[in-house]
Amino acid sequence: MRKVSRKAELKREGRTLTPKQKKELKALAAISDDEIDTTDIPELPPGAWKHAVRGRFYRPLKQAVSMRLDADVIAWLKKQGKGYQTRANTILRQRMLDELRRP
Repeated sequence: MRKVSRKAELKREGRTLTPKQKKELKALAAISDDEIDTTDIPELPPGAWKHAVRGRFYRPLKQAVSMRLDADVIAWLKKQGKGYQTRANTILRQRMLDELRRP
């Protein structure tokens, strides 16, 4: 499967940035964080983040792959019902994250 960049995807959908937008983004990127005026943004109390969930709406790009797995592993995943590929991805992602957290 061919990998498509986000820029190419936006262009295909007809959503490219205008020259004016590109100029504005370039100007914003040149400003340091200390120079940004945030006086119109109210300060949030510490309790506002009490129930926040990180990555709740994160949807990574999927890539189709062909993989040879043991028959008993596939049977175990399918036995739990519909969505065995999603379950396999969840298991692999959790393992990857656990490994990345180790020093």
